[in-house]
This record gives sequence, structure tokens and C-alpha cells, in this order.
Amino acid sequence: MKVSAFINLDLNTILVCTSCQYYFMKKLTFLLNKHFVDNKVFLYLSKQVYIIKDKGGFFMAQSKVSAIAQDLVDKIKHQQYKPGEYLPSEHQLMDLYGASRETIRKALTSLTDLGLIQKIRGKGSIVLNLDRYAFPISGISSFAELNNQLGLKAETKVLLLQKEEHLPTGFIKYFPEEKNSAGFHLERLRLIEGQADVLDCDYLLSPPINSLPKDAAKTSIYNYLENKEKLEISYATKEISVCTVNQRIRDLLQLDNELAVLVASRNYLADTTKFELTLSYHRPDKFKFVDFARRKKIKF
Repeated sequence: MKVSAFINLDLNTILVCTSCQYYFMKKLTFLLNKHFVDNKVFLYLSKQVYIIKDKGGFFMAQSKVSAIAQDLVDKIKHQQYKPGEYLPSEHQLMDLYGASRETIRKALTSLTDLGLIQKIRGKGSIVLNLDRYAFPISGISSFAELNNQLGLKAETKVLLLQKEEHLPTGFIKYFPEEKNSAGFHLERLRLIEGQADVLDCDYLLSPPINSLPKDAAKTSIYNYLENKEKLEISYATKEISVCTVNQRIRDLLQLDNELAVLVASRNYLADTTKFELTLSYHRPDKFKFVDFARRKKIKF
């Protein structure tokens, strides 16, 4: 579906869709599955979801699950659902979003994985009171995705992007098995509310990565790899430690001493191909990493 025009007149909205030849007119009497949520319109077109915002403009979500999850995250972020309060019940959310129980449960699971809610049997999903800079350890997300999900006022500065024939010296200590591997060396400084808080040093192995444009490095390399290169990013192994850093990193992160939190990651595609090595240096006074561990009894 290609949208050629969008005019917002409160809830009297005209949306012209050139490819499907539908014209959505006054009072939003659509021929398609649609729902209002706080003056947003959710259009479910086969496998695509278009969300029309009340102040104009639209964006496309990958699925109903991601669209609903993102809307709930936005409400938590702006404290429409405050810490200690319960989200609407599954049945209420089904009515609200025009979605199945399975879709709602998957969306709530996404929020649980982010550490934003806790499901309590018989009561529902309670919003948790977490530090806004608490990043989840489990899962694999780009900084851009976390920025959107957690509402950080963040920007990225690309410090370095170049092709290498061998693994750079700073990576060899943590990834000795890849010392002779060619790849793209990328360094990005992450600023939150104007302060440098994270230095991400990435090495994208080549193959499987054959190119990496600078604009993708500045925005989201995962978005580029998944949508342009059609690679399926699947899982990662992470090691977290406190390490001593050199003067350059101290200056970039404006550290008072030589200690920083280091997250070393090996990232893999769905076919188990290793594609990325990451050394992520964090200011220890700004970030804490959160994971939710659940006890599971294993019977033999």
C-alpha cells in the first residue's frame, strides 16, 4: 500500500491509498479493519499495520503485535499508565485494539521482556518503576530501538567507519578467534541529553556483511541489515565486566577515573553465522543493566 495523500481534520480524516484504490472518508467508515485508540487510527492491511496519528502523519509497524506493544510503551513512557498501576485487562485491550487474545498476550510479553511490566496471576499486568536508563541484558536490540522504546533523548556521533583486513587490536583480547577476520570497524559515541554516556565499538564481519553505508551507521545498522540486506538477526552472547580504559575512552566518556562498564557481545544470524563483535563502554554512574530472572523447575 502506498499512501499518496494524508489530510488530518481531527477525526474527519481523508486517506487516499493509490495501490488498493480505497478512499477512506468522513467519520473513518473504512472498508478495512480499523480501530481508534486515543485519536490514533490502526489500519490492519493484511500483514501490514499503518498507524495514523492524531496530529498528522503516519508510520508503519511490522505487525499488530509490534504496533500494540509500541503504543503501550508510549503510554507507559508518558505515564498514562503510571508505575504501580495495572494495565487494562487482556479482554479490554482486545476490544481497544481490535486484536485477538494471542496478539495481546504477545504484545504484553514484549513489555515484560523490556522490564516495563510484571504479570500477576489473577490481577493483570502491573507497570514497574524502573530507572529510565536501565537497559535490559536479555534480548538483542539496536540502540535506536532502545532509544524509541525507552524514550531517551539520544543522538549518535559516528567517530570511525572503515574496512579492515584483520581484527583491530582492541578487539583481539575479547575475540581472539577472529583475529584474522576482515570486516567493517565502526565506532559510535552515544549522547543522552547532550552527555556522552556510551561508546559502541563494533566489528561487522565480512562476509557476511559486504557493505555498510555511513548513514546506516548513524541511524541503525540493524535496520539496514534486516531491511536492505535481508539478513535475519537472531541472538547474541554477552559478557559484562568492569574494565580499565585508555585515555582516549576516558576523554570521550568524560570519566573521572579509568574504570568503565564493558559489554562484550558476539551477535549471530538465524543460521548461526556470527556477523558482529561489539565492545560497548558505558559510564558506570549512568547506566544499570536489568534482567528478569524467573525460576523454572526442571524435572528429569
